[in-house]
Amino acid sequence: MTEFAMTKRSRFKYRSHVGNFEGMFVEDYIVRIMAKEAGVRALVCITTQTGSEAARRHKTDVTASAALAEGLTAGILFGGLIKVNQRVAIKFSGDGPLTKMVVEANNFGKVRGYVANPDVALPLHYGQPDVAAAIGGSGLLTVMKDLGVRDSGGKDLYEGVVAIENGAVDKELEHYMKKSEQTNTLIEIDSFVAADGSLAATGGLLVQALPGESAPVMAILAERIDDMPPLAELLNSGERPEDILVELFGGIDYDVLEKHDVKFHCSCSWGRSEKALLSLGRTELESLMADGEVEINCHFCYEQYLFSEEAIETILDKLPAS
Repeated sequence: MTEFAMTKRSRFKYRSHVGNFEGMFVEDYIVRIMAKEAGVRALVCITTQTGSEAARRHKTDVTASAALAEGLTAGILFGGLIKVNQRVAIKFSGDGPLTKMVVEANNFGKVRGYVANPDVALPLHYGQPDVAAAIGGSGLLTVMKDLGVRDSGGKDLYEGVVAIENGAVDKELEHYMKKSEQTNTLIEIDSFVAADGSLAATGGLLVQALPGESAPVMAILAERIDDMPPLAELLNSGERPEDILVELFGGIDYDVLEKHDVKFHCSCSWGRSEKALLSLGRTELESLMADGEVEINCHFCYEQYLFSEEAIETILDKLPAS
């Protein structure tokens, strides 16, 4: 599913809500476990560098940085629930100053995203950015899954929409899982910002009853999560996802299924940008050439692709004459 948006002076913006992914950045990671006898599975991730890379690219102010980092963390957690050939997109459209946040992720820990207003800097809430206020207390949360192949009902795209209730990323996603997917799920997503406004720690955990399981242990785990310090504070103090799992599942047997890196990653490229220009057709391209060079900006990573008049001429040569 693709969107195109044109601005004045030949600035062409392209974004894809569910895209392909091809190679980039850093050291964050996710751990996925299963407690089979207890009837639950869980994922815990650290995403500090991923969020910091997104903040650097989008030049976000402090509250927008925290919101985007938490949104990317949500994408990574939801990406850990889908199959290897699938993709997931999460969109918050709220009445807060952030306006909109869009995140895409796949099962391999690759994630990208953007916020509509990168300049949001609200008063701190208990010393930390007020992400809930930035998103707002009403609006819509949309989760879209590209299933890769058609399911038994003949669909290859699933979309669930619920109303935003308070703007907190994790609680909105818990609400979505309950209302739209009818799964018993606990989600904690948290960010911690240093005194200089930089992102010091971000991470998330997701605990879910296995399909077909009532999992009474979920109530115990919910109490333990409530009793734990904020997740980002634990990560900022040096704890790792493995440590958090040990603390959370103390006395409950589980198996580690997977551990892999996660990273901020975008699929945009010169070639994809050229294809986007080709899709406009000859008349539109010739109109753009009147202003000289054409700049394509990717919403997800802020990468810029500059096409000179000569480059546009080369593209026009590939199109049939009008």
